[in-house]
Amino acid sequence: MTNKTNGRIEFTKEMKKTHKILFPNMCNIHFKILRNIFAEFGYNVELLENDDDSVIETGLKYVHNDTCYPALVTIGQMISALESGKYDLDRTALAMTQTGGGCRASNYIHLLRKALKKAGLGNIPVISLNISGLEKNSGFKITLPLLRRALAAVTYGDMLMLLSNQTEPYEVTCGETKSLTDKWIADISDMFKRKEGYRTEEIKSCLSQIVESFSCIKTEKRDKVRVGIVGEIFVKYSATANNNLERFLKEQGCEVMVPGLLGFLLFKVDNRIEDIKLYGGNIIKKAGCGILLDFFSKYEEYIAEALRNSKSGKFVIPSSYAHLKELIGPVLGRGCKMGEGWLLTAEMMELIELGYGNIVCTQPFGCLPNHIVGKGMIRKLSEMYPEANIVPIDYDPGATKVNQENRIKLMLSVAREKSEK
Repeated sequence: MTNKTNGRIEFTKEMKKTHKILFPNMCNIHFKILRNIFAEFGYNVELLENDDDSVIETGLKYVHNDTCYPALVTIGQMISALESGKYDLDRTALAMTQTGGGCRASNYIHLLRKALKKAGLGNIPVISLNISGLEKNSGFKITLPLLRRALAAVTYGDMLMLLSNQTEPYEVTCGETKSLTDKWIADISDMFKRKEGYRTEEIKSCLSQIVESFSCIKTEKRDKVRVGIVGEIFVKYSATANNNLERFLKEQGCEVMVPGLLGFLLFKVDNRIEDIKLYGGNIIKKAGCGILLDFFSKYEEYIAEALRNSKSGKFVIPSSYAHLKELIGPVLGRGCKMGEGWLLTAEMMELIELGYGNIVCTQPFGCLPNHIVGKGMIRKLSEMYPEANIVPIDYDPGATKVNQENRIKLMLSVAREKSEK
């Protein structure tokens, strides 16, 4: 029997035993590990990887085209999957994140439910993935043990993404980097099954092993343009949303650097502290967020420590979140937090410092906050860093892939010209 809560269909304890949960892909490496974590806690989950033209067509059919592009893509991907005939619609649920902040992403879940009703799929339960208590389901709970593993998964995902991006463009044996990455995703998932790999010493040991394994891949020096990718979180990471941007850049002879997901988590926790500093609030909440910020920062340091201790010494070490806050001080106020807020600008500054001054800034066309801290800050950054070469790219149903790629090619030609000079 379907249980309705405040007009929505609740995911019940009985559904946990009978239903498959579908959720859209964003970070390919991270989410493959996270999928396996949810499976270990008794959830039958599937990561959606359908990315054909039907995704955008379905999104446009059920979501207004003025809505955020990430909402259109994720909702289109889920409804397209449901309409494919692959799933038993009486035993299928959907999951979507809900942040609870000022970003319209908090309302995607309501847009999804509205779209499902319009598509005649109103019986499909939708699970809100949040830690703010926005919505609760008796059959789905985010527990501390699950969160600990999830945080470890994000840390491993950041390391694997960093190393694979720095190794693949220079590998002698084509495909060796991808094979090693896939092997580590499987090995990490197996560790979690054995209830290992998420404690401090286990994480530090595993990260060191990951670094040394990538160091053993035979590489050769090649002339590559180093390109950084920043932007709105979904479009920055999702190959479906950014038209396989990373693959395109690699085909153009580039080495790609994408800031990790852990920095964004630190940013979201730190925002709570900055709000209380600026506007006042609960000092107990501030203290709790401070403890959480320090806890997350340790995971960031585990990555840096493993890279610093590597015998090869050939990998670029990302900057700490604390350093990003120092960088942004003279440029933007820390109260600027809507969208990706000051973090987006700080990530561009970090990439320039690390030698990735050719930057693609990915932006959903309708995302005003990220236009301000992305495209709106390019002039200021160009004054501060004359060597910077930044191109803003809009992603929207009306934006053609050819136009996007031509603008990126122009940026790359400028980069090569500067390199020759």
